[in-house]
Amino acid sequence: MNTTFITQLVLGMLLLFQVYNYGNDIIVNRKRLNDGKRSPAVTGLIGFTTNFFDTLGIGSYAPTTMLLKLTKSLKNDKLLPGTLNVGCAIPVMTEAFMYIKTVEVDGTTLLSMVFAAMLGSFIGAKVVARLDEKKIQVVMGSALAITAILMILSATGVTTKLGAHNVATGFYGWKLGVACGVNFILGALMTAGIGLYAPCLALVYLLGLNPLVAFPIMMSSSASVMPIAAWEFIKKGDYARVPAISITICGCVGVFIAITFVKRLDLTILMWLVICVMIYTSILMLVEGIRKFRITE
Repeated sequence: MNTTFITQLVLGMLLLFQVYNYGNDIIVNRKRLNDGKRSPAVTGLIGFTTNFFDTLGIGSYAPTTMLLKLTKSLKNDKLLPGTLNVGCAIPVMTEAFMYIKTVEVDGTTLLSMVFAAMLGSFIGAKVVARLDEKKIQVVMGSALAITAILMILSATGVTTKLGAHNVATGFYGWKLGVACGVNFILGALMTAGIGLYAPCLALVYLLGLNPLVAFPIMMSSSASVMPIAAWEFIKKGDYARVPAISITICGCVGVFIAITFVKRLDLTILMWLVICVMIYTSILMLVEGIRKFRITE
């Protein structure tokens, strides 16, 4: 079996796992589907837009968090991490399936880093699910700030320069250990709203991986993390079901349209706009969270 087949097999099993858990929870709670503050059309538009541009390279985690917060689509910010992980899981996995056709990367490297990220997300989701609203606001406000910094590095070409002369197609020895260790941490952080794309890309570039083979690691790691994290939030009911459903359905449509019809799009202005609004939302969430901490002291 080649690496492409194994990767798609793992993603396929995780997709079925997500569909079963998600679908079963919706059926069980079908009489209580009134947990959003905005029309499903609003959250559906958010899901379509963010997953459309995720397919083109901007990322969906931070923009979705930002738009859900700015539109006040959720009744409680504690539901943000769960809604994000549950709602975006299937669109991102669909994206991974449609993109990963040929994997030109060492199989041991790819699968080791993917499983490390999955383990990290399993532990991270348990921690995040226990946080109250004010802690969630501080954590996700910090996550947005970190993501904004990473996007600035990407937009200014700093990240790309790291991999300019790299030729390796896999990691061995201590480099593989470091890559798996950091990907474990990134998997855990992704459950709190820090997207895995940019930091994972920077990681593999710093360790010497060829940019042409970095994409499958980044995409597979991100896609495999989400159903594992979503499982914990689904079990605890810590997500807004109707917003998540609309994000999932419209997000898949956005992914399909982006992959099928959009070959090239200049996203420079949009990326800088997203960065600016992300910084504003980060400050907003941090201020709200810190104020609540002071009130409860």
